[in-house]
Parts: sequence; structure tokens; C-alpha cells
Amino acid sequence: MIRQATVSDSTQLCDIYNQYVLETTITFEEQAVTSEDMAQRIQDTLQNLPWLVWEEGAQVLGFCYASKWKGRCAYRHSVESTVYVRPQATRLGIGSQLYRALLADLRHRQLHTVIGGIALPNVSSVAFHEKFGFEKVAQFRQVGNKFDQWIDVGYWQLLLTER
Repeated sequence: MIRQATVSDSTQLCDIYNQYVLETTITFEEQAVTSEDMAQRIQDTLQNLPWLVWEEGAQVLGFCYASKWKGRCAYRHSVESTVYVRPQATRLGIGSQLYRALLADLRHRQLHTVIGGIALPNVSSVAFHEKFGFEKVAQFRQVGNKFDQWIDVGYWQLLLTER
């Protein structure tokens, strides 16, 4: 079931996210996020944008949300999208269903563009975004350093509305 996240989900979201933080270069955070920090992130996001979770029984298996692309006012119609799924629940379609719901919500809010940032290489994430119509628009070389390796970041964009 897909539903709106609440601050009470913060512990389970940390369980999902912190595995990526501590074991991968998918996120550039290097320290585990606390439940309190995650609760604040959820609360801040839900003021203006969606944060969705996939729940089965009482367990959250994945989440996605949109965040402001930049702080300046003229960027208010653009957002960045994020999705994470428990590693043992990948390839079950959870991420895709969450993303479909997120994109529908963003269209309903009449946002104009969604940007996905991908630490490279990441063939799965590139294919995932392109499946939804995102197109690669930029790549920055060696902009992140995690686990003593330089990491490129590519940006994929999806226009939600016609010009």
C-alpha cells in the first residue's frame, strides 16, 4: 500500500536509508541519519511536497519524496526526486509504483520539472529513470568523494508539463 509518510515512520525509513549511507555511494551522506533527523526531514518536506511510503503489514519497504531543486524563488516549479527500497525488496516493482505515484502527485501540484541525480556508474538507476521518460541532461565529473573514491554525478530530467 502506498500512503503519505508520517514522522512515526522515521525509524523504519532510517533502517532503509542508513544501509545505503553506510554501504554504498548512492547517497553522499557519510554518517547514519538519526530517527530525529529523519522525522524533521519528513516534516519539512510535507509542508509543500509529497513523501510517500510503501507499506506491507506494519513494515515500510520503500519510500520516495520530492525536494526543492534550489532555494531561489524562480526554481519553485522544479523539484528533485528520491527513491529508496529495502535491499531485500528490490526488483519487486515497489520503486516503480512509488515513482508513478510521486510523479502523478507532482503533476497534480502543477510542478513543471523533476530532476533525478544519480551517482555514477549506476546502470540500474539510469534504466529506472529512463523507463519513466527522464533524459540525461548533465554529468559532473568527480564531484563527490566517498570511501576514498571520486564519484561522478549525472542528472536526468523529466518535464511534467508542456511548454
